[in-house]
Amino acid sequence: MDQAKIAASLGVQKGDTVWEVGPGLGSMTKELLELGAKVTVFEIDRGFCSCLEDFFEEEKAAGSFCLVQGDVLKTWKPYLEKNGEPKYFFGNLPYNIAAALIADTIEAGVRFEKCAFTVQKEVALRMAAKEASQDYSSFSVLCQWAYDVKTICDLGRANFWPRPNVESRAVLFTKKADFPACQNPALFVKMQRALFSSRRKTVKNNLTKFLSGYDRALGMTADKVLQKAGIDANARAEALNVKQTLLLSDAINSFII
Repeated sequence: MDQAKIAASLGVQKGDTVWEVGPGLGSMTKELLELGAKVTVFEIDRGFCSCLEDFFEEEKAAGSFCLVQGDVLKTWKPYLEKNGEPKYFFGNLPYNIAAALIADTIEAGVRFEKCAFTVQKEVALRMAAKEASQDYSSFSVLCQWAYDVKTICDLGRANFWPRPNVESRAVLFTKKADFPACQNPALFVKMQRALFSSRRKTVKNNLTKFLSGYDRALGMTADKVLQKAGIDANARAEALNVKQTLLLSDAINSFII
């Protein structure tokens, strides 16, 4: 695995704060520490945790290394509340938590300057998917709303031990300067999920159901909302790009405030 290339994609400088998820035995952690970063690692495996404590004992004493043991989906938020937001987010994310972890941070209003993730290729394709493609989803919209998403490199199965049954891809997220680009971010998050809740239904059908959740009478305004946003009522969510989804969110916001 080209570890240096993936770590270098963040542009880490001396003193920068970095979170790393799934460090394993710490090979990438070592790369980041050698760049002068202050690294916090999140690891659930007790065996790996014991090794990491031994490997980076000096760095821990110097204040440049911190280990957070446990399920990162449960530990990241309490750690952030106590220690603040890091500049960079990095990790080899397991398939079963990758989408949930990334979505959780974005929906919580946390955005990093850059993120470099190694994920199952299927997840990476969803992150960067464009509208009207098979992989385009609510998760695609969420990622591309907050970040510019680019591929760093593909990683074959031989790059990992134990060897997985899937192909992997390293992906770079760069914070968008115009975020959140909408009037009501919380509304946008809920709305775009609702639009993809029934992919075979039209935007109008899914939007009507969503608006009715605010107020039954509001559900009757779906046509007006779509007209204001300039969106075809018969379109499906996967046909809308991120900009159109943002326009729709602002149109809804104008009716509910």
